[in-house]
Amino acid sequence: MAELIVFSALFPSAARPGAGLFIRERMFRVAQHRSLVVVSPQPWFPGQSLIRWLRPGYRPHAPAMEVQQGIRVYHPRFLSVPGQLRQFDGWSMALGSFLLLKRLKAEGARLIDAHFTYPDGEAATRLGRWLGLPVTITLRGTEVPHSKRSALRPRLSQALEAAAHVFAVSGSLRQLAIELGAAPDKTEVVGNGVDTTRFYPVDRMEARRRYGLPDNAQVLISVGGLVERKGMHRVIDCLPALITQTPNLHYLIVGGGSPEGDMRAELDAQVSRLGLAERVHFLGPLSPDDLKWPLSASEVFVLSTRNEGWANVFLEAMACGLPVVSTDVGGNAEVVCRAALGSIVPFGDATALQAALNAALGKHWDRTAIIEYARDNQWDKRVEQLLSVFGHLLESSPQANTATLSLTEQ
Repeated sequence: MAELIVFSALFPSAARPGAGLFIRERMFRVAQHRSLVVVSPQPWFPGQSLIRWLRPGYRPHAPAMEVQQGIRVYHPRFLSVPGQLRQFDGWSMALGSFLLLKRLKAEGARLIDAHFTYPDGEAATRLGRWLGLPVTITLRGTEVPHSKRSALRPRLSQALEAAAHVFAVSGSLRQLAIELGAAPDKTEVVGNGVDTTRFYPVDRMEARRRYGLPDNAQVLISVGGLVERKGMHRVIDCLPALITQTPNLHYLIVGGGSPEGDMRAELDAQVSRLGLAERVHFLGPLSPDDLKWPLSASEVFVLSTRNEGWANVFLEAMACGLPVVSTDVGGNAEVVCRAALGSIVPFGDATALQAALNAALGKHWDRTAIIEYARDNQWDKRVEQLLSVFGHLLESSPQANTATLSLTEQ
């Protein structure tokens, strides 16, 4: 019997093992204290398999149910037609999941914990009203661009106003939630954490040999989907000028395509155009257990991102001793909160990004202090906050008719 239903379309599956790892990291730790089941609705429309002939990774088919670490993960389908009809995803997701959640409620579930306000949180609050269950929504960063769309902003507000509680992965997201209508006394920041038993420094020379890097190289690294938002192309643009100052510079890129897109062809063309084929190394997607190797092979982590909530990968890099250079968006400045951890530059300022990278490559960093900062941000403290709220909701209102939202960024 499960008490909590984790509700998010973004969650790892056999079809997409790298999707939403940050949600699983958090909630499977909660599962050590509270029983839970995962419902991860999957978008579908008739004939979508034909699109895979042109785009092989498009909406890969997840099994109806699978078991991960002893926890059931369901993947009900919901009708989602690309284009203007995506505006109905919230309704469709709720309808497609209703019978499953009704059964889970009959089995003992008493709380829905949703991740992302739209469309997941919107769907969850509808399900909460229909089934008489409290709902939590986690804001993770997509709310920033969504809140700027006139058609979506009122729907975000309706979901957040219905919340019994709101979690945000950063202070900036909490403030946005309040601006959208969430009650201040029902919101709190619960940042993402890091697993330092998985992320820690390994021998740098051995790590470099794995990737064919010279022992004397200076190495930058980025980790994330190969999409415009993550900004690998913005870093590549800086490399020719950086190489004049750091002749032995190399750049590692870890990641692949995602439902958001795949810029690999454009990045390859950019690297070729700039004559950087020997300096830029695409490592593809890596499992969390393997990620410490390229991080340990590097000196500086960089992510010239357009939008983030709270980037887990910053803490993962710091746990391996790397300073972080990133952009002043979302909660980035809350993670890289002092100069000893790295630097934050204005988004879109290529000159500032180049200068920050040049300075970071030439600076002697106290890597032990960076690692200690990461260790201070392990998951345990985050889970304690969540358990406190979940416990209150489960024990004081087991069949509440109001919806509870938890806001948090992956």
